[in-house]
Amino acid sequence: MLRRLAPALLTLLVVALGIAALAARPPRGTPQRSADFVVVVGVAGLRWEDVDEQSTPTLWRMAQQGSIGSLSVRSAHRPTCPVDGWLTLGAGSFAAWNGSRVAGGCPPSGVAVEQPDGIGANLPDQESVVQYNQERLSWGSVPGSLSESVRCSVAVGPGAAVAAARPFGRVDRYAPALPADPRGLLGSCVLSIVDLGTVDGTDRAARAEAARAADAQLARVLAARPPRSLVLVAGISDTAAPTRLHVAVADGPGWERGWLTSASTGRDGYLQLVDLAPTALAALGRPVPERLFLGRPAVAVGGRPADLAAAIAQPVDADREAGAQRSVSGGFFTLLAAVQVLLAILVLPLLRRARRQAGPNGPAPVPRRIVAGVELLLVAAALTVPAALLADAVPWWRAGNPGWIFVAVTALLVAAGTALVRFAPGHASTLGPLGAVAGLAALAVGLDVLTGARLQLNGVVGYSALQGGRYAGLGTVGLGVFLAGALLSAGWLAQRVRRGWRPMVMVAVGGVAVVVVGSPYLGADPVGAIALTAGLSVAAAISAGGWLTVSRLAWATMAGLAVTIGFAVVDVRRPAGERGSLGRFLAALGDGSSGLTLHRSSTANFDTLVNSPLTVLALTGALLVWFALLQPWGGLMRLFGIYPAIRAAMAGTAVAAVLGGVLDSAALDVAGAAAALVVPMAALASLRVLDHAADRTRPSGRSRDDGPDSADDGSSGHGGAGPAGGGDGPSGGGPHGADNPHPAAPGPPVADPSASTGAAADAPVAPMSPPAAEPPARRSGAADPPAEASDAGGADPSAAASDAVRPGPPTAPAGAPRQVSRASTEVAAS
Repeated sequence: MLRRLAPALLTLLVVALGIAALAARPPRGTPQRSADFVVVVGVAGLRWEDVDEQSTPTLWRMAQQGSIGSLSVRSAHRPTCPVDGWLTLGAGSFAAWNGSRVAGGCPPSGVAVEQPDGIGANLPDQESVVQYNQERLSWGSVPGSLSESVRCSVAVGPGAAVAAARPFGRVDRYAPALPADPRGLLGSCVLSIVDLGTVDGTDRAARAEAARAADAQLARVLAARPPRSLVLVAGISDTAAPTRLHVAVADGPGWERGWLTSASTGRDGYLQLVDLAPTALAALGRPVPERLFLGRPAVAVGGRPADLAAAIAQPVDADREAGAQRSVSGGFFTLLAAVQVLLAILVLPLLRRARRQAGPNGPAPVPRRIVAGVELLLVAAALTVPAALLADAVPWWRAGNPGWIFVAVTALLVAAGTALVRFAPGHASTLGPLGAVAGLAALAVGLDVLTGARLQLNGVVGYSALQGGRYAGLGTVGLGVFLAGALLSAGWLAQRVRRGWRPMVMVAVGGVAVVVVGSPYLGADPVGAIALTAGLSVAAAISAGGWLTVSRLAWATMAGLAVTIGFAVVDVRRPAGERGSLGRFLAALGDGSSGLTLHRSSTANFDTLVNSPLTVLALTGALLVWFALLQPWGGLMRLFGIYPAIRAAMAGTAVAAVLGGVLDSAALDVAGAAAALVVPMAALASLRVLDHAADRTRPSGRSRDDGPDSADDGSSGHGGAGPAGGGDGPSGGGPHGADNPHPAAPGPPVADPSASTGAAADAPVAPMSPPAAEPPARRSGAADPPAEASDAGGADPSAAASDAVRPGPPTAPAGAPRQVSRASTEVAAS
């Protein structure tokens, strides 16, 4: 009865874990009305390294008493030129000015501003700009949405006119430059936008002079600010490639001495350019047009150092790290893809010659030292991405040659991890390295997520705040490594228990991973949690053996759909500003604007597919698995038959990685990161299981009455369940022991199932009896049947997977009926 209810119970458990992870939301300050007037001051190109107490005393004092943060100035074009930044500010969404632009640079910032009545202004190009953003760009932005949300707005300077112009081009009140006494102008409307010029170039003296001039004008703005007003100062854009992080300061009631953050970043001290428009409306108590705005209102949170110099040093260091990450990450992943391709080529001849021959006419085996060296290279390749993540704990970006320092630190960590795996207990077993590598990878990513994902932000294998895609939780690469490590660890643990308990172990370990990925306190990736739930459901369904039947697939599909629907219901019921990506998509589906979301997702998937080095990793891994490892000589089918929980874990990883990448607009990046871990370990385990394909052991005498669950076909793969208690081979020496020679007798010895069936691994072993007389078919040179390892129908996989000859009892008298017990037909599943 319990066996019949197990699929339903497991499905309910997976659903409960998934929804519990996704439903909770971290407490955030709800933006409240805090001002009667808002003044947005923009200085294109202004960075935190331009701010100091001597050159910019006004901005320094404002930052001292207000809240500060790093501003990501992403727009619809890269880099974000000044006119794009001003337009994005006014749209509340990613926008861009139409017209030609120089590759890697910005066009002249001349914008036609007409003043027909001397009060307001008109932008004659505004309607064509709106049409360009609506029809040519994938964001569907509406420039002028901010000014349309208030009754009256003021613009000072041409850049401010671009931000304050309504969709048809009208600016309510306009001044080409800041008046001598701007008090009356700034108090004439509830929203004022002021352009204080540009801080440009790479010369420090020139930048300091431009920042000093902007600071002097800021002093006049602050002196003329209306009562009970909020002043936002922002480095509104880049001025040339590459993009950088910029200044964001908020000063007003309720914004004292904190870090700026928003729901769009989820990271204290980080803000997006698209957040400024909803912040201004929320401070004024005006409704935010959710359908038009991509940003979220900013709030001030605590935790900022009391010393302003120490506080400013953090965004300066973050900008330096993000710049170094941009220059290193592309080369790192390209090099990793090249190494993985070379390893795939190197392992092919070893797979062809890994299965040892029983006779003298077979090809000579590959020397043990070469095989051991290739195994260490496979372990090192699988640990490279986790090591690169941990390398960001060392501030390598502060060095004079940051790329070389990063390479050195990563190499040292890879060497340390490889040594740890090599000398770990159980390394000689078939699955020992796989379990150790998977555990280390999951532990590295999991600990980072549990401590705030500090290593992923601006990390080489993480995500960059400059890209404006993600600021907190798990990134694309981290998701791929974590789900692969978690599912492989779950499969490794499940293989060590009785068959009936394996789905429970898979769900227990995988359920914790779902919580880590989906919780907004931790991974903050609901799409990744849904994908992992689907992969976990598939893995749990087939972890006990057998194939993915229709009923098992139905239960797995129901679990994934139930988590998706459950979270969707919870997310849609939240306030619009607190919804996640799934809730926003469903809301857009209801109001008919989901087409833009689907278009952006498909465009992002295509761009990532053709431009990312991780695509090469995913395709290389798939080719190696399909055309080599899954072939009869490749060993992976045999591995799957002997260790069904590992087969389940790898199948679940494939489902979760592909689904997570497609749904998260990352194409094959998640699958590529997972393949960087899984494929080397699959090749290593295949080499080892082929190395034992010809091993013979003595039958253990297990009775016919032993049920299928009494055979633990994974015990030999985990450290010493062989007859001598030392490993996978018949003499206990592991796959590379010196005491594991080729069988030399004319007829093969009788098999001992204790190495593969879990029948008392530590029981005493009888000495080997003389080999049985070879049957006539064998004497005439008949070949063994091919070894196609499988776990058919839940039968003992060690028996189904073996290609050993199954002789009768050696002492059977001639002419007597042949009585062969089940135990005598089983072989070592190594």
